[in-house]
Amino acid sequence: MDIFKIIDDFQKIDGDAAGRLEYATRRHFMNRIGSKIASAAIPTAFASIVNKAYAQSAAAVDVLNYALTLEYLEDEFYKAGNAAANLIPASDKAIFTQIGKHETQHVAFLVKALGTKAIAKPTFDFQYGGAFGDVFTNYKTFVTVSSALEDTGVRAYKGQAGALLADPQILEYALQVHSVEARHAAVVRRLGATVLANAAMKGWITGNAGAVPAIYAGEDNMTQGGVNLKGLASKSDAAVTEAFDEPLTKEAVLAIAGPFIKK
Repeated sequence: MDIFKIIDDFQKIDGDAAGRLEYATRRHFMNRIGSKIASAAIPTAFASIVNKAYAQSAAAVDVLNYALTLEYLEDEFYKAGNAAANLIPASDKAIFTQIGKHETQHVAFLVKALGTKAIAKPTFDFQYGGAFGDVFTNYKTFVTVSSALEDTGVRAYKGQAGALLADPQILEYALQVHSVEARHAAVVRRLGATVLANAAMKGWITGNAGAVPAIYAGEDNMTQGGVNLKGLASKSDAAVTEAFDEPLTKEAVLAIAGPFIKK
């Protein structure tokens, strides 16, 4: 769920968005709904605030439905993979079961926020136009696609971080989700190193190579904060680029996700 982009677009629609959402801080949630409530209920409360504040804005509904489409994509991918017979080995089943649960919760959050305006679940082509024809019968392909989806999601979050600098409470909430998505990406990439016998698939990204090259565009960037880091501390260029993760724009994410969505 690209909540950074959602809040950014809210600000474009309504300049007072951050100020009104600031009212819905964690403290306010806890004061209103009781100190004994489980922290897992906070996303539902947040979704309710979003729904009440923006339910009448067509532009906001479009933004939320865009995010919901991406979450449907991930959620359906893991549901199909976890349900496929003899696909995921027992040693890895718990990992993908848990990732699937997380994605289901992201979908639930957005559906709650949109209410009756939530779009219907699209039809997906997880074979990516034939590029991954055996995605649910070949574990290597399944791990490849999982890694591609998770790496895309993490970079999509990062691309919108600046939009929440004026609202530290919402930024904190979004970063809690982002860090979980990053853990998904890291664990799947580490699985890939073994399953795909690819030593380059570490818990972090090296360069810009991958099954879907557009996902890793710019990851070989050597300039950070206006400083060229080539040769930093006598390390290889690859080691330098591994230390930094690059953002993806909304346009780039849509271009990457497009072939997965049939209608």
